[in-house]
Amino acid sequence: MRKKRSIQMCISDILANHEIGCELGKISKWLDAHTEVLDWAEADIQRENLKETGRSGPTIESILRAGILLRYRQWTYEELAFNLMDSEVNFGFARLPRGLYPKASALQGAISLVKAETWERIMQLHVLDAMDKKVESTKVVRIDSTVTDSPILATWDSTLLADAVRVMDRLMKEARERNPGIAYSCHQRVVKKTAMAIRNARGEENRIFNYRKLIKYVRKTLSILKDTLQSQNVVDWKNWIAQANHYIPLIEKIISQSERRVIKGEQVPVAEKVVSLFESHTDIIVKAKRETQYGHKINLSSGKNGMILDVVIESGNPADSSRLLPMVKRLQEIYGQLPQQVAADAGYASKENIVEAKALGVKKVGLPKKRGMKIEDMTGSEWIYKKLKRFRAGIEGNISNLKRSLGLDRCTWKGLEHFKTYVMSSVLAYNLQKFARLSL
Repeated sequence: MRKKRSIQMCISDILANHEIGCELGKISKWLDAHTEVLDWAEADIQRENLKETGRSGPTIESILRAGILLRYRQWTYEELAFNLMDSEVNFGFARLPRGLYPKASALQGAISLVKAETWERIMQLHVLDAMDKKVESTKVVRIDSTVTDSPILATWDSTLLADAVRVMDRLMKEARERNPGIAYSCHQRVVKKTAMAIRNARGEENRIFNYRKLIKYVRKTLSILKDTLQSQNVVDWKNWIAQANHYIPLIEKIISQSERRVIKGEQVPVAEKVVSLFESHTDIIVKAKRETQYGHKINLSSGKNGMILDVVIESGNPADSSRLLPMVKRLQEIYGQLPQQVAADAGYASKENIVEAKALGVKKVGLPKKRGMKIEDMTGSEWIYKKLKRFRAGIEGNISNLKRSLGLDRCTWKGLEHFKTYVMSSVLAYNLQKFARLSL
C-alpha cells in the first residue's frame, strides 16, 4: 500500500537561487496548501486489496509532483529519472524518500495511472484559487482553437495495408508458437515489395495494378486470421483474442477505404477514414487552407492574465462557430460566473452566436467578422470592440507557449486516454508556471 505523503525537508532549504527554482518553490507551496489533490490522485493510483508486502514505492504525493515536473520541464521519462537522481532541487520538489531513485519504467507506470479527469480537476481548482487571489478572473475571456498532433506520420493507403499485414503476421506467428498445428503462410516479403512498388509507380494504371495485388494479400492474411480466431485452438488465449478482435474491424475499414479511394476513385468521407492502425482515435483536421493535421482539435479559454481557464478536446473537426456558446456555458458551470466580455477569432463568428451569447448574459462579444451586426450591438462602442480585438490576439501567444515550452504541438503518448492525459497535464503545468511567475 502506497503512503500518501512523506516527511521531507522544507523545499525552501534546497531551492537554487534561480528563476526555475523560485517557480518550483511557488508551485510546491500551492500543492502543500491543497492536499485534497492527493486524494484525487490516490483514487487513480491505489489498487484495491493490495497487500502491504515488498518494498514501498514512491508516495502518491511524489508521483503527482513527478508528473508535474515531467510536463513542466518537458522531459522524457528517462530524462526525468536522471534529473531526479542528479538534481537536489528536482529530488526535493518530488518529495522522494532518501535513497529512492525510481527508474524510468517505474515512473511511467505510476504517473500514467493518473487520469485526464484528475489533471483537469486539479487545473480547475488551481484556477479557482488564482481567481480568489485576484491573479486571474473570468470577467474578460478569449477563446481559440488549435490542433495537437497524434504520435503518427501522414500515411498512404499502401502504408496502412502493409501495417495491417505486419500486425496480422505477428498475431499468426504468436498463434503458431502456441500451437504448431495451425497452418499459416507469411506474405510479408511480397507485401513489402508491392508497397514499395506503389510508392515508385509510374502511371496510374501501374499504381492501381499494385494496389489490387496488395489488397489481395491483405485479404488472404485476414481470412487466415479470422479462421484461426473462430477455431477451438484459441479459446483460452484471452489476450490474443482481444488483440485480434481489436484489429480485424480496423483492417476491414482500411481495405474498404483503399478500394473506394484508389480502385473506384470515390471520395471517402473524413468520418469513415482510418489514418492509423495503432492510433485509430486520430482525427483528420483541416483548418482553412493550412496543411492537413492528424490529431485532435482543442478549444481553449484564456483569462486576462494568460492562464488557461478551460480546455476541451474535441471529437472530429467541429466548426469553431458551433463551439463558442458551449465554451462560454462551460465557464459558468465550472466557475459559477459568466464572462462579461468574450473575444474570439473570425472562425467563431455568427449572428446567432452573438445574439445567444447576449441572451445568456454576456454583455460584450467581440468577433472580427460582424456577420451583419453593428459594432454598437456587439460591444456598445467601437473603442471596446477594438480593445477586445487586440485582447483576443494575446491567446495566440498563450498557445505558442503551450506548444513550444510544454510540448502541446505533438502528443508523444499512445492511445486516446493517454492523449487526453498528456494535454490536461501540459495545461496544468502551464498554469502552474504562469501562476508562479505572476506571484513572484
